[in-house]
Amino acid sequence: MPQSEGKGRNTLSARSRIYRFLCESREFCSKQVLASSCGVSMPTLYQNLGDLMADGLVRYTGENQFTGGRRAQGLDIIPEARVSLGVSVTEHNLRIVAADLRLRELAYRSLPVELLSRSPDAATFARTIEDFIDEFSIDRRRLLGVGVAIPGLLTADHTRLLIAPTLNQRDIPLGDLICSLPYPVRFENDGSASGHAECFVRGGRGNMAYLSLENGVGGAVLMNGELCAGDNSRSGEFGHICVEPGGLPCSCGKSGCLEAYCSALRIEERFDVPLEDFFRGVEEHRPEYEALLYDMLRHLAVAINSIRMTLDCEIVIGGFLSEYLHPYLGVLRGYVQALDAFSGNADYVQLSRVPRHITPLGAALYFIREFIESV
Repeated sequence: MPQSEGKGRNTLSARSRIYRFLCESREFCSKQVLASSCGVSMPTLYQNLGDLMADGLVRYTGENQFTGGRRAQGLDIIPEARVSLGVSVTEHNLRIVAADLRLRELAYRSLPVELLSRSPDAATFARTIEDFIDEFSIDRRRLLGVGVAIPGLLTADHTRLLIAPTLNQRDIPLGDLICSLPYPVRFENDGSASGHAECFVRGGRGNMAYLSLENGVGGAVLMNGELCAGDNSRSGEFGHICVEPGGLPCSCGKSGCLEAYCSALRIEERFDVPLEDFFRGVEEHRPEYEALLYDMLRHLAVAINSIRMTLDCEIVIGGFLSEYLHPYLGVLRGYVQALDAFSGNADYVQLSRVPRHITPLGAALYFIREFIESV
């Protein structure tokens, strides 16, 4: 493998720099731009491009718009060269997604599987994954691995679930599940997985607090694109910020937590209707539906203000509940602005760019990033 050019530039090989630049690039990329950006000579570029093309990882994508002189040929990765699976575990379902190297969704299924209802069901897990692979004709030779996002705290080695309040589970070994498939398997906290996915689609840099609103409420803190896990790998547990002292009981055993006020389960338990029907009722100005939504937004604003005062960064709201919040983003920002002692506006509150299936996509991202970093 060719060694790095430009002493002191970085420790990555020329091949790695070229491939990573193409992975991160979203615009037309010529050989000249690629060589200059990666700090390599044209002979080195051609040699490494030849190797990457022979490995089925890079291709020419056509020519740029003619502006006089010779047209430049574009280069890009082949996103479908590898596939990663992501699984999101909820109380009664497994949500499974297949993603390419750009984290684009290739296939999706939500299946009624209670993976941790009593103890880890390794046989059912393995069968469900293999059936999904067969259903969508996924080439197992291109499969990088299976990432699994779970709404709970894990040990540092990701092999044991410490606690998952929304699943009513505690101290569950995951070794049998990890070993049940002939592919790499990795468990990850669902908020961390989703935060990584959001950061990835935003370019992989910058500071961000990601707040996930699903059946539970979680999140992640990312600084310069990297997860800030904390001393005990518990940072980003925004669902257990107290937003109403002595308020509603939470699944964690405390009261007044954000999760008790702003999870999708609160809507389900109150009205026993799907989210689509609830938000349709809000649009129809049903008083009881509107009252609940605005109560949720006010409590969400309290948590956002605390996060902003602590971290001073952009706050992104994701999870499947965020799909329905676009019409109410202005209201939410108004509540946040009323609480913010320093900022002139609350534009730092944003909604996810990947509201649908972001949690399983985030789980799949682990093996995608691992592959990109290994090329």
